[in-house]
Amino acid sequence: MENLPIFMNLKDRPALVVGGGTVAARKAELILLAGGKVTVIAPRVRNEMRRMIEDGRVEWREQSFGPGAVRGFRIVIAATDNDAVNRLVFDECERHAIPVNVADQPELCSFILPSIVERGPITIAVSTGGRSPILARLLKARLETLIPAGFGALADLLGRYRSAVKAHFAKLDDRKRFWERMLDGPLVNLATSGKVDEAERLIEQALRLPASPASEGGDVGRGEVWLIGAGPGDPDLLTLKALRLLQQADVVVYDKLVPEAIINLARREAERINVGKSMGHHTLPQDDINQLLVELARQGKRVARLKGGDPFVFGRGGEEMESVVAAGLPCLAVPGITAAAGCAASAGIPLTHRDCAQSVRFVTGHTRKDGMGLDWRALVAEGQTLVFYMGLSNVERICDHLKAHGMRADMPAAVIERGTLADQRVFAGTLATLPDIVRAEQPRSPSLIVVGEVVSLRERLGFVEAQCKRSADMALFAA
Repeated sequence: MENLPIFMNLKDRPALVVGGGTVAARKAELILLAGGKVTVIAPRVRNEMRRMIEDGRVEWREQSFGPGAVRGFRIVIAATDNDAVNRLVFDECERHAIPVNVADQPELCSFILPSIVERGPITIAVSTGGRSPILARLLKARLETLIPAGFGALADLLGRYRSAVKAHFAKLDDRKRFWERMLDGPLVNLATSGKVDEAERLIEQALRLPASPASEGGDVGRGEVWLIGAGPGDPDLLTLKALRLLQQADVVVYDKLVPEAIINLARREAERINVGKSMGHHTLPQDDINQLLVELARQGKRVARLKGGDPFVFGRGGEEMESVVAAGLPCLAVPGITAAAGCAASAGIPLTHRDCAQSVRFVTGHTRKDGMGLDWRALVAEGQTLVFYMGLSNVERICDHLKAHGMRADMPAAVIERGTLADQRVFAGTLATLPDIVRAEQPRSPSLIVVGEVVSLRERLGFVEAQCKRSADMALFAA
């Protein structure tokens, strides 16, 4: 370790910034955020710094830097384009034993300003020792995506209960075990999801337990179920929250259509249970899946229920949540990109378009009822796009019913096979031709059927789709 990471308290303490340009203004802003009192020494200042001076946020000494100017300051930052001035600032600070940072000149720094990730009272500093500020910013950006914004609220909550926990548990080891168990359970997700009141009640309940059982776990480590939308298939389309919970889960319960690449994002120690739901094949009936989720959570496990697309769009997520909640267990739904949105975008088909469709309907294409139990008159109305889920085996019936109820036979229609994945295929035609295309091409599940004028835009927007794929490849390469 080349530098000792230290968080310095600058509240109401004097700090000096030498320079009046854009970089100097950014440094002054950073010190102000930490509560410091900023003085600027510069013969001239640019607009950013001038606004700070006019607002009374910093004091300006309209002069050039000279010997003795650093006296009385706790830290000094130089941000000028004059190497001689920067060297003089460094030498003066060394002479008076004052910490100094010279922007973009690590050899003239006694401390380094890191890239910062901030969540309320939580501050994470990232530094490359001055070797590559751009790399530090890249690492910061990645950390920003991994740490939920609600962690600040969580830290505040823990701070409020620190004294109460200390009073409840006399021994340090007991306090440590208590907090470890609390942070290993539902508390984190409640607090970071904005449910601070529920998180407080959870702590209060735990503190009402006798000290010794609580220190051994008590009811603190009760299980919970997360209904996680896995999206349309591409792991890059998984939400940040879904990824975070997946990596915390003790058990992953998944359907057959969830890609292995997404399942493998779970931590290695997690148990994996395939409940195998797909068209015509059910490893477990839905009632048994509901009961399985309840039993696993009752064992104190954190259960990630992975479902393709969004759990509440033809995913029977409502039934599963109802069962878990009825059992008195916490259940959280994590939205996913539904297949209609993800697959249509990946295929270059906009679901709505000003000249073609002003609304979109998501319809189940999987039913054994005569007429499929659908309101076909409403489905053939103009100005809308239809997306049929689970309808591949019924594609001919769907097309026939639409035509029989008045939709023209040459209405554009398409099947999107394994949308968003590397082996995606799109078969475009019309209501009249699509069944024959499906028979000839034999697309696999999962597949979606899209019907509407917007399908005809695919060819016009094809170059956009290709550009998007190239851009994604370049972004992956750059990362």
